[in-house]
Amino acid sequence: MPGTVFLPNAGPLGTLIAMELATVVMLIISYNYSYMIQKFPMTGGEFIYAKSAFGNIHGFLCAWFLSLSYLCVIPLNATALNLIMRAVFGEAFMFGFHYTVAGYHVYFGEMLLAVGALMVFMLLTSGGVHITGELQTILVMILIAGIGITAVSGIISPLCSAEKLQPMFHPRSEIFNRGVTAQILAVAVTGPQSFVGFDTVPQLMEETKFSVKRVKVLMDTCIISGGLVYIVLTLFACVSYPENYGSWVEYIDDLPKLSGINGIATLNGSHEILGKAGLGIIFSSVIAAMLTGILGFYTATSRLLYSMARDGMIPSWFSRLNGNGVPVSAGLFCTVISGITCLLGRAVMGWVFDMASIGASVGFAYTSISACKYAYLEKRKDIVIFGVLGFILSLGMALLLLVPLPGLNVSLGSESYILLIVWIVLGGIFYYRRKLHYA
Repeated sequence: MPGTVFLPNAGPLGTLIAMELATVVMLIISYNYSYMIQKFPMTGGEFIYAKSAFGNIHGFLCAWFLSLSYLCVIPLNATALNLIMRAVFGEAFMFGFHYTVAGYHVYFGEMLLAVGALMVFMLLTSGGVHITGELQTILVMILIAGIGITAVSGIISPLCSAEKLQPMFHPRSEIFNRGVTAQILAVAVTGPQSFVGFDTVPQLMEETKFSVKRVKVLMDTCIISGGLVYIVLTLFACVSYPENYGSWVEYIDDLPKLSGINGIATLNGSHEILGKAGLGIIFSSVIAAMLTGILGFYTATSRLLYSMARDGMIPSWFSRLNGNGVPVSAGLFCTVISGITCLLGRAVMGWVFDMASIGASVGFAYTSISACKYAYLEKRKDIVIFGVLGFILSLGMALLLLVPLPGLNVSLGSESYILLIVWIVLGGIFYYRRKLHYA
């Protein structure tokens, strides 16, 4: 993201401002989550909140869009494995038959890697949250250690300097002529999907003994840490470009033409500063980050779908549990949908990412307005204020993505709109089937 989304759109200063804004917005929304989790400490989270506050149809809409966001993260990370493997190991997995989707060559070996990873994590999650929780902890420790070493190496390295951050905005970006605000918003609107994950905590409240009183601290720590990681990696990529380029702008503009390690800004930066050791460190961190994404969102998506099925919103098949109390049918659904998406290749993931941001925004908006309603009845003015703010900000981010605005076009591409419509139609079929079943 630093090399392909943040720096090309907003440069280092624009990214810094955008991530700070996104972090503040997410902290406001997490305030609403912590309030609702204390009221409804059960699997389903946002689905339960919206349903209890506004009825079945709103509960379904919230959960269906949010499950889209959660589900999209799984193939995003699975296909990213192929991207990193190409950069570090070259053609090691580029074997067997292949085809092209949106200009990206998809190889059988890479499909095998991505789908194989999905299958492994489906089996791991079937063992219950205690097994996945321990694995997640190990992966997160690897991630944190790697990012910390990367940040320190950039600070102390004589190859990095503040002068290399110039210019502060990308002077040749597609949206440069629209002004600084447009550049910042182009990155800030990725906030819902960039930070999605802290909101998965309520999906596991029935399976863990985690205290609801500690939830807000946990979520805020996740959000602040996430914002810092995005900023650190972006600045690091900005000041550690190859010596044969005159500035980070020249390097980032040339990035799509590059291959191997040089084609991914963060990998290149670590290699430039620390050599092979640095490449190994950042490679381990990136792999750990991808695996936590696959594992965590497998768990969250399956629990959300299970909760919807338990309430009769989608077919009861999704509520089937194994001996460990894990919704295995919902997990299988995640594997099939994610596997099909992986077969389309990495180029399609940009469409998926944009579409997923809409799903996250809907979930955030429903949670915030639900908190506002309950807080108003309880005369909790602080929650009412945060609820209104969270709703307006979440809705605003969704509208920026959905509605093209003159001079400020950061909206979805046509492919993302098509995929979003397909998901809405599928949801309509499920909901209509439910109505017929209970008629």
